Amino acid sequence: MRTGPLRAAVLVLPLALALTACGTETEEPGGTGDSREAAAPQPSREAPRPESAEDFLDLAEKAMADESAWSFSVEGEEGLTLQGRKSAATYEGTVRRAGGRAALHSQGVSTSSKGAKGTEELYVVEGAGYLKEDAGDWKAVDPTGPEVENKVEDPVSAVEDFRGYARAAEGDVRVTRAGGTVELRVTSGRQKLSAVRDRAWAEKARREFEPTAEQLGKAGIPVRDGRLTLSGLEEVLVLDAKTYRIKSHRLDFGFLVPYNGQEVSFEQRVSEKNQGPYAGRIELPAELR
Repeated sequence: MRTGPLRAAVLVLPLALALTACGTETEEPGGTGDSREAAAPQPSREAPRPESAEDFLDLAEKAMADESAWSFSVEGEEGLTLQGRKSAATYEGTVRRAGGRAALHSQGVSTSSKGAKGTEELYVVEGAGYLKEDAGDWKAVDPTGPEVENKVEDPVSAVEDFRGYARAAEGDVRVTRAGGTVELRVTSGRQKLSAVRDRAWAEKARREFEPTAEQLGKAGIPVRDGRLTLSGLEEVLVLDAKTYRIKSHRLDFGFLVPYNGQEVSFEQRVSEKNQGPYAGRIELPAELR
């Protein structure tokens, strides 16, 4: 997400088959009166009930692959507070994401706490990326670079992020079932960033914070990782309990930056909600073909 308070911008993105083997009964032909012993029926074999985080992630990956493309709504907010004064920005937009070619189109509007608005539109199609901000021209961007990585909010790719969290030795993902959903959750309380810097979720938060850290540095507030405090973090991936399709994804975290005996507080919250399959084609606009 890039709705930085110093520069408002855009945030960017099987069903288990029950296999039943029924026994059959056979009888030897002929009139001898003797028949072969009927084969004992085998017990019904169902796919194991998912229990672990990786079980649910496997099912989510297969369920999302059932459609060629998906549409998500995106909301976010970001803010800095120093000496009781807060500067903030919000974002609203949409992301359309296709599988296979990994095509993606996002667009939205950010609004600063002073009312200034900015628009941003991004295409990533077949390995090429193009970004347009406000009334500017399209510019080519690296789809794998940090500029795009922080702008794209893609809950489908969050499946792989959570797989990495689940495979970590610490076992950071907690699974809960409630109200027809399955929630996979990673949480952290307040602690020094240096204590968890090797954890993938902490690295994601630090990466999201990087643009604001650079802006703070230019404003004369140095940001050093060794002195940063993670004020808290929660990342949640919500699946439908029957279909295992992604319903929503949310990342909420904050950092504390020491400065002149005080602390600069940074907070960010981004959420995406599944709006269902997308039937259209995701392709570059005519002026970019």
